[in-house]
Amino acid sequence: MRISQDELKKFEKQIILKKIGIAGQKKIFSGNVMVVGIGGLGCPLLTYLTASGIGKIGIIDFDKVEVSNLSRQTLFNHNDIGKFKVIQAKKVIKKINNKIKVSVFNTKLDPKNIHKIFDKFDIICDGSDNYKTRYLINDYCKKKRKILISSAINKFDGHLMKFNFKKRGPCYRCFMPLEPISENNCQTDGIFSPVAGIMGTLQANEVLKTLLNAEKDLDRNIIIFDSLKTNFRKIKILTNPKCINKC
Repeated sequence: MRISQDELKKFEKQIILKKIGIAGQKKIFSGNVMVVGIGGLGCPLLTYLTASGIGKIGIIDFDKVEVSNLSRQTLFNHNDIGKFKVIQAKKVIKKINNKIKVSVFNTKLDPKNIHKIFDKFDIICDGSDNYKTRYLINDYCKKKRKILISSAINKFDGHLMKFNFKKRGPCYRCFMPLEPISENNCQTDGIFSPVAGIMGTLQANEVLKTLLNAEKDLDRNIIIFDSLKTNFRKIKILTNPKCINKC
């Protein structure tokens, strides 16, 4: 893969980093990532993946932009209200990097379409807002040995976890074996806008680290962020011997 003079100039601040260089930037160019949910997490995630030079991105969401989204979903503005998120998001990220290949899926993810939609992507980023979808994504990635980078936000808190299912280890069901009775999400509980930006950006950070084969300290761990205390905690996720995925 040849890097043009324009690309050298555009990405020079990444390329001069010793842990990236020309070889690392080529790995980023070759990256293909599926982003589930273009909400408070998906917007900063898409922004930084695109700006860093990711070669191929898939985006799936069936919602339309609402006025209540605008305080934290930074890819959208008032002119986008009532329009499908995936269509508007594609327009914005193509302006950031017109060489990026974007696959749009304006539909709800379900057991019938997940295989067709996820098949050509190596890294899956889960920013969904319900447990049913999270379990679906986890089980698919576990079965197909994909890399899953999952984040969730609620009120003033966020968490981030990574599962490299190319290797044997725990999954999301090991962390949360049973689906909670009530959904805890932004719609029901509210969200402090900066938390969405921080956690979505951290998701992008983990994607790029994965592509660069850099530090693997998040593997099999969960980062918990408390924005009021400005505090990060890292907790190891243990394999549950009773997990239905037989981890």
